[in-house]
Amino acid sequence: MRAGLLLNRVTIQKHQRIKDAAGQYIESWVTVAQVWANIRHLNGSESIKANAVTSVVNASIRVRSRTEVDASCRVLHDGKTYDVEAVLPGPRQTYIDLVCKLVAT
Repeated sequence: MRAGLLLNRVTIQKHQRIKDAAGQYIESWVTVAQVWANIRHLNGSESIKANAVTSVVNASIRVRSRTEVDASCRVLHDGKTYDVEAVLPGPRQTYIDLVCKLVAT
């Protein structure tokens, strides 16, 4: 994979249960890695649900191959949050494509 195509610095986070100082488990997002990526917004749509306009943006985020990334992760970039829906391996496992939805904030 050519490094020149990876133009966006992203943070990959995984949802985990962490034990706090009191011994209680709390749900939290833990940073797995900060990597360079290629983000492509594939399509988007708007619809009316519950009398409110909602939009959905689908994106593909390509990063160098990582074993710890799965569908329970999210990607942060430029103040936006992308939920990972699937991880698609590339040829010879040199990269992975993350199939994502942009989360409305």
